[in-house]
Amino acid sequence: MGQQRRGWMLYGTVFLGLVVSVHTIIKGELFSFGDTTGDQLLEPGNDRSRRLALDKPILFYDGKFNNIYINTNGFVAMAEPSAESTYLGKMPVEFGMIAALHGDLDTSDGVGKVYYRQDASPAILQQAANHINRAFPEEDEVEPEHTVVVTWVGVTSSQNHDNSRVDSLAKQRNSFQLVIASTVTASYAILLYPREQLQFASTVSGGRSLALHVGFSKGLSTYRLFTRQGPYYRITTEDESSVRELAEGTNSGKQGVWVFQIGNPFFTSVVPGTVKNLPMDTDHRSRVLDQATPERYPEEGQQGNPHQGPSHRVQYQPQNPQVVVVDDGDINVNVFTYNSETCANNRNRCSTFADCRDYTSGYCCHCRPGYYGNGIQCLSEGKPQRMNGKVNGRVYVGNSPTPVDFNNNDLHSYVVANDGRAYVAISTIPDNLGPSLQPLSAMGGVIGWAFALEQPGYKNGFSLIGGEFTRKAEVTFLPGQEKLTINQVFSGIDEHDHLVVSTTLDGRVPEIPRGATVQIESYSEIYHYNSNLITSSSTRDYIVSLADGSTVTKTYQWRQSISFQSCPHEEASRMLSVDQVFVMYDSDNQLIRYAMSNKIGDVNGQQEEENACFTGRHGCDTNALCRPQQGAHFTCECHAGFTGDGRNCYDIDECRESPHVCGHHSVCNNQPGSFRCECDTGYQFASDGQTCTEVGRPVDHCAAGSHDCDLPHRAHCSYSGGSSYTCTCLTGFQGDGRVCQDVDECQSNRCHQEAVCSNTEGSFTCRCRPGYYGDGSYCSSERTKTQCETHRDRLLGPQRPRPVPVGQYVPTCDSQGAYEATQCHGSIGQCWCVDRSGQEIPGTRAEITGQTGHPEVVRPPVGPTPRPDVHPLPPGTNLLFAQSGRIEFVPLESYDMKKTKAKTVLHLPEKVIIGVAYDCVEKMVYWTDITSPSISKANLQGGEPVPVITSDLESPEGIAVDHLGRTVFWTDSMKDRIEMATLDGAQRRVLVDTDLVNPRAIIVDPVRGVMYWADWNREAPKIETAAMDGTNRKVLVQNGLGLPNGLTYDSQSSLLCWADAGSHMIECMDPVQGTRRKVKEGIQYPFGMTSYGKNIYYTDWLRDAVVVVDRHAAKETDEFLPQKRTRVYGITMAHTQCPSGQNYCSVNNGGCTHLCLATPSGRTCLCPNNAVGVGCVEGDRY
Repeated sequence: MGQQRRGWMLYGTVFLGLVVSVHTIIKGELFSFGDTTGDQLLEPGNDRSRRLALDKPILFYDGKFNNIYINTNGFVAMAEPSAESTYLGKMPVEFGMIAALHGDLDTSDGVGKVYYRQDASPAILQQAANHINRAFPEEDEVEPEHTVVVTWVGVTSSQNHDNSRVDSLAKQRNSFQLVIASTVTASYAILLYPREQLQFASTVSGGRSLALHVGFSKGLSTYRLFTRQGPYYRITTEDESSVRELAEGTNSGKQGVWVFQIGNPFFTSVVPGTVKNLPMDTDHRSRVLDQATPERYPEEGQQGNPHQGPSHRVQYQPQNPQVVVVDDGDINVNVFTYNSETCANNRNRCSTFADCRDYTSGYCCHCRPGYYGNGIQCLSEGKPQRMNGKVNGRVYVGNSPTPVDFNNNDLHSYVVANDGRAYVAISTIPDNLGPSLQPLSAMGGVIGWAFALEQPGYKNGFSLIGGEFTRKAEVTFLPGQEKLTINQVFSGIDEHDHLVVSTTLDGRVPEIPRGATVQIESYSEIYHYNSNLITSSSTRDYIVSLADGSTVTKTYQWRQSISFQSCPHEEASRMLSVDQVFVMYDSDNQLIRYAMSNKIGDVNGQQEEENACFTGRHGCDTNALCRPQQGAHFTCECHAGFTGDGRNCYDIDECRESPHVCGHHSVCNNQPGSFRCECDTGYQFASDGQTCTEVGRPVDHCAAGSHDCDLPHRAHCSYSGGSSYTCTCLTGFQGDGRVCQDVDECQSNRCHQEAVCSNTEGSFTCRCRPGYYGDGSYCSSERTKTQCETHRDRLLGPQRPRPVPVGQYVPTCDSQGAYEATQCHGSIGQCWCVDRSGQEIPGTRAEITGQTGHPEVVRPPVGPTPRPDVHPLPPGTNLLFAQSGRIEFVPLESYDMKKTKAKTVLHLPEKVIIGVAYDCVEKMVYWTDITSPSISKANLQGGEPVPVITSDLESPEGIAVDHLGRTVFWTDSMKDRIEMATLDGAQRRVLVDTDLVNPRAIIVDPVRGVMYWADWNREAPKIETAAMDGTNRKVLVQNGLGLPNGLTYDSQSSLLCWADAGSHMIECMDPVQGTRRKVKEGIQYPFGMTSYGKNIYYTDWLRDAVVVVDRHAAKETDEFLPQKRTRVYGITMAHTQCPSGQNYCSVNNGGCTHLCLATPSGRTCLCPNNAVGVGCVEGDRY
């Protein structure tokens, strides 16, 4: 949706929580496949391939592919595969391959089959999204646009068809599935291995039994004259046990399901899912505990293997010609003091995962075992690290007098901490600058230095100085003397454990022609540590390879300084070394990319015996540390907060294992690898940051009646948290809220000049003078025709009635000019009921009987289709909420949900319903659908869905109905605008189309003529308001917002409330007074929102529930879990009767010819956007 097309985003910050499976996946839980799903069938046989032209490309590593090849042998290729003799038993291979279960397989017997298809149906996309988002809970939510589903069913080993072999293999068959799901910026592989469907783990090739392979291979990579093996990622090993355990293991939180990000335009790396949590049944728990003691593993290729782990995963990045080794240099380290205070007064300055120690000259913070950092900031050892930031400034290229400006260009980095690989990319780099930035690999090198792979006795940059420092660098290019300065401010680790950086570039670089590549030669640097400062300087050579094959060697001088604060008692390392650097400009995606493999070791060149911990090819879990031992041996240890054998690590639920870990008056929330304590309502953390102490018990004086506001018919009391409240005079009164006096509206000429104004307490009335006609707000000497009269006279003629064409329907109007409630058409012999705008009320059409003339009701269908699970809306007040392809209701009794009586009121398969709104006049529900996209309505007492808006929509989301003016309002997050239309969709008008990024929720207050909406733009979220005609627009809330999704307005309390999925809070404010208070903190991922009396009802994507919060008590009181546990979207209230009140548009359409829109001071007459030659008159706004 909107966020996917805006900005350059790979790794997000919204925490989505953990969802764990309760059982191993079975065959019936695979993505649907077979003849009934539209699958194609691969030709039977052995080593059969079929090209599939894709509707949307797949991203694999850093490439983009419009065609793939489906193969019998358990894989999908990015190019046409060579003969199987060239690749069987190999991983990696020489061509791009996704190996789902790669071996010598066969379907010649007619039993085994290979099905494949492309699928973009909402159900399949949602199923893929569920697997991906469960596997990457800390990333931004993924919403795929396209999938490829490949299913191997009952395939056998090819040797089973050799008549000379008669053994049990002939009965063994494998079934498994690969789903490739893609967004605009990334592709994911979902591998599914059902329980008891993997019956053999090897095939025979060349006379040898070879284990089946699962993994990814980029294939051969060519650089200039060199061709060598590209990156690959192995999930299984040469051991058959690793294949058998595919159905038992996971990286997605569901046994037998494995999820990997396999491609994006930014980093050439496979990223595995991070959730290995599974329910600990007795057998599984004992197995994990038995494996908890770390074992010793030799490096691959070493003799004397004492034990091989069950799932040895290897990700390999090849040595390319561009990769260079940086020589070591001496380092003098002098670290320094914080101050001369003690831990007693500064303990809370240390990280949660650090201990404070007093020294004679002051205090220091030290990260606990299992964590690293400077004590102020500590990270879990071995955990992948991300960095986000912006790049600003200007750079001149060559002799150009015009600079290239950087304006908040995105900078992102990803570091595989347990093998030292770091990737940095900067977006939106134009072709006239990108090639010339290639020599500046060190612009991202500071990231590699900060998170380099540590050898025993040495520490990387983050371990020494943490994540808060300033780096300044100056580059002088020779011989032209061009200079470029680089200023970077690292602001530390945010709440999502992401490093935050701001970069500014200024200066000039020599021009490198387009199409040229850069190879950086070896270089050495000496880092000098002084008080609060690290400095280094060097001279570096680089080779420019031009498009014609010629090369040029050039030189630049590099100077940099890093200033920071640290502790004088830290055990300081005395070396720094970076081993590999890779640079490339991607002109297709306008990205400059830097990759480096970083190690911290001995500056004197003394090489430790090669160990897997230093090469990164250790196969430890991504949540584990590699501990080097003597020689080539090593151990894998799960880092803090996880348990397991190091090859497979599982999250420890500290909250369940230690229920009292958080102390009294607090609750414990488990997090991956850690936990969080939160104080109960009415309590707050004391100065020690751990103890929850009681806050002064608040009193709601508004509810208790102990306030000093004026009488209820003059003033309103608004509770604002604690024991505070505000008094506000009601409309029609003025004062401070404690004393309110009537406003004489007649003094401000609120009525028409030909009308008489009569003041009343809190209000006024307008009446046209004798001889004039109108509602007082508008008077005319000629009686204004009503909508019905205009409709009728257009057909009959206003003065001399003309003959009615045969078969023409002409409406009938009553004495006041309004539509008769019952309209009939004699030519077809039918009558029906209409609303005030003359629109037919669905389900009321009846036949006219011959003699009596009485209509005989024709019963409408209930539906959209007759189904036993679809029920009409019962009497009373109900909650309506959307859940993908259905709208459900929950009856309310007082404020409580009658959950046992919840049912489906509308079933719309294949639709994704986002927003819902209710029209209390006609008992109709309106909804937005992003699959069509469209806006539709249906009568909740029965009847087919009726399309309202079906064109010029991209992603309609929020929706609201003005029951007085008979109009509907909605937001479109792709077109970035707010629109409205009459309830039949015939007249349509754009109200707001500027300064919107991701508008979602919208509500209207028709009595006051005001609308409110939320824009969850991640860069600048806001909540805005305007008159219902789009004028007088202003920002209400801008500070303290994260991702405002839901909005609701309570007309009784005059409070505007919102639910924020970024700050995880519900807040309310008085939009007139501007007072704001928190209602509930610690909510998870709210989406839709509505209110009724004291209660706020919101939908939660993580809980798949409708949650109830008592606004006065500021606490959650109930939740409803629908039978169908999927994402819950919009929610609204279906009242028994319409709320009281009226506006200028509720009578005679406000005297407007077309659109009437209420405003705080009256109404505005507008023409629809498509009004051409229809006699529309736009009136003054008053």
